[in-house]
Amino acid sequence: MSEHNHYYDPADLKKFGEVGKNAKELGEKFFSWYGSVFAEGALSEREKSLIALAVAHAVQCPYCIDAYSNDALEKGANLDQMTEAVHVAAAIKGGAALVHGVQMRNIVTKKTM
Repeated sequence: MSEHNHYYDPADLKKFGEVGKNAKELGEKFFSWYGSVFAEGALSEREKSLIALAVAHAVQCPYCIDAYSNDALEKGANLDQMTEAVHVAAAIKGGAALVHGVQMRNIVTKKTM
């Protein structure tokens, strides 16, 4: 049994570089692409980090939340910007859940006609 008392062990974040361990070529391709995605381009590295932080919350990845909280700070984002990014993610995720209510209404309408 692991010595940590929770499902996600923060120490595992440091093992991210090992994701290609048994598929070296695929791992190398992923990290090459990953690096390119986060490089300065039409969006700044700080903007990309804030997007990644928001997405991390939307997909509920604690490793990503840890990584991109730190990364956003390192890239010059402040707590207000980071909090706003998380609220944007929450609004989109909440809206997506609510708009699927149309599907529920369509089913109910068909069944009750």
